[in-house]
Amino acid sequence: MPPKLPPALPYLILLSFLFFYIYSTSLLPHSTTTTTTTTTTTTKTKTTSCNLFKGNWVLDRTKSTKPLYDGSCPFHRNAWNCLRNQRENMGLINSWRWVPKDCELPKIDPERFLEVMRNRNIGLVGDSLNENFLVSFLCILRVADGSAKKWKRKGAWRGAYFPKFNVTVAYHRAVLLSKYEWQPKQPTVNDGRKGIYRVDVDIPAEDWATITDYYDVLIFNTGHWWGYDKFPKETPLVFYRAGQPILPPLELFEGLKVVLESMVSYIEREVPRKTLKFWRLQSPRHFYGGEWNQNGSCLLNEPLKEHELDLWFDPSNNGVNKEARKINHVIEETLQGTGIQLLDLTHLSEFRADAHPAIWLGKKDAVAIWGQDCMHWCLPGVPDTWVDILSGLIHSSL
Repeated sequence: MPPKLPPALPYLILLSFLFFYIYSTSLLPHSTTTTTTTTTTTTKTKTTSCNLFKGNWVLDRTKSTKPLYDGSCPFHRNAWNCLRNQRENMGLINSWRWVPKDCELPKIDPERFLEVMRNRNIGLVGDSLNENFLVSFLCILRVADGSAKKWKRKGAWRGAYFPKFNVTVAYHRAVLLSKYEWQPKQPTVNDGRKGIYRVDVDIPAEDWATITDYYDVLIFNTGHWWGYDKFPKETPLVFYRAGQPILPPLELFEGLKVVLESMVSYIEREVPRKTLKFWRLQSPRHFYGGEWNQNGSCLLNEPLKEHELDLWFDPSNNGVNKEARKINHVIEETLQGTGIQLLDLTHLSEFRADAHPAIWLGKKDAVAIWGQDCMHWCLPGVPDTWVDILSGLIHSSL
């Protein structure tokens, strides 16, 4: 007769199997997917990668949308300081939160971001919409370093130095990116012109030509000056290459293509490979009823609806604001195969017809002289969301 098993043995075997199961499952990789609850108590999945540029604006009156700065920021530009200029609906304008499709966009943590950027520099190059971007950036970052000082070295139009982190963030004004200069009409020439703006397509503007190795992050743009309202037939752009006029002469849009190709080639050749490079696509304008100099207006109280965007911006509709998508198409074609990342802030900004300075420009007769500003953005405002997106992309790329 076989010996009797101890009564506790089956329990010991069961416990052994249970311990082995728990131990083995602990070795499995954990999922990186987490869930967060939005202000509407719905659940969304955060993934390791998502398209931050596609989504919608959600009205959110909680503290999460409260701007990080106010009208007292020393880096403000007067015409964009909509709080100080007492623009109507600023509370509502800043209660809209951009929600990317299928993921969340974290708000920038200025101190954490500057810590990541410690001993590094960020440069923005282009037209006044990149300056608009810069002002938002500086006012947000100042929250983490109140000792920040204005900085205008190395040809910068404006900028700031954050001594606590040894970080510089600055803007270099170069509206066409290429070098251009005014050449008055010659007395012997009678062609109906007052003179020309000579554009050397293969030479970068001096404002940024010498900074290619100073910045660790560069954000480029051009586009808003490429219109006949800026350069009419009486004072046109004339394009040169290798010191000679390009023949046959290029029309404005063809000139833009050549300048983009030349400047992108220069960036790829001269900017160090380790530098993080972005190209910000167009910031859309919202003139309604006419151009900026034809009584165009943007006195709207809420963002546009999705179904309204094509009516405003599709080039086939030939509207006042059609140039953004048209120029974007050329930029995207030119950047294919390069090391420059697209910063596609156009779509999310197209909705925000409600968020421009409009008639609140800080000077009594500014509207009578310049018309409403339906191109730049109120600060605080939409560019703060641009900063959230850019800071996230920089953080994930370094």
